[in-house]
Amino acid sequence: MARYGIPSHNAFGVSMADMRRIAKGLGRSHELAAGLWDTGRYEGRMLATLIDEPGRVTAAQMDRWCQDFDSWAICDTACFMLFDRTPHAWRKIAAWSGKRAEFSKRASFALLASVALHDKFCDDAHFLKGLALVERAAEDERNFVKKGVSWALRSIGQRNPALHQAAVGLAKGLAASPDATARWVGRDALRDLMRAMVVRKVEARQKPKPRPKHS
Repeated sequence: MARYGIPSHNAFGVSMADMRRIAKGLGRSHELAAGLWDTGRYEGRMLATLIDEPGRVTAAQMDRWCQDFDSWAICDTACFMLFDRTPHAWRKIAAWSGKRAEFSKRASFALLASVALHDKFCDDAHFLKGLALVERAAEDERNFVKKGVSWALRSIGQRNPALHQAAVGLAKGLAASPDATARWVGRDALRDLMRAMVVRKVEARQKPKPRPKHS
């Protein structure tokens, strides 16, 4: 865990593969997730992100958990496996982008990346606003923030041709910045976005279809 920058003082040492198996056996439970989170244990909190019910997650709960983030692993798993499926995701992306704490701010961009990867129906306007947040945070030199910013930029750029063009344009601008951190973010994103495999995948995609209406 130390090799990957994950604090181990509150961990038992259970592998992620085993936690996934345990979560599958437990099934979804909002109440159990709350109790597991409150243990403060690494594995308890990981399990909480895997079994909570997205539809019952509140905005206040997201803020509480965000304040508790102490590693990229907990932050990213909560965003990638749970928070991006809640109706509060976009509000938290905007709100957390202004946070001062490193992992709280990373959460904004981990959540933005997760929504970009998972929500197939969200329109481009949301992600163009997300690119503005990326640009604003691109000079934050803290390791886990700048990596989260790059992740969000790369994920947005993979959605469709229009967003790819916008993301590449921003990445090129950042790569030419006088600020060293912004240059790193821009170059890191460009390496991914300009890969032949990524370009082919993006070209094969169309704009997102309207979100289906539920009867």
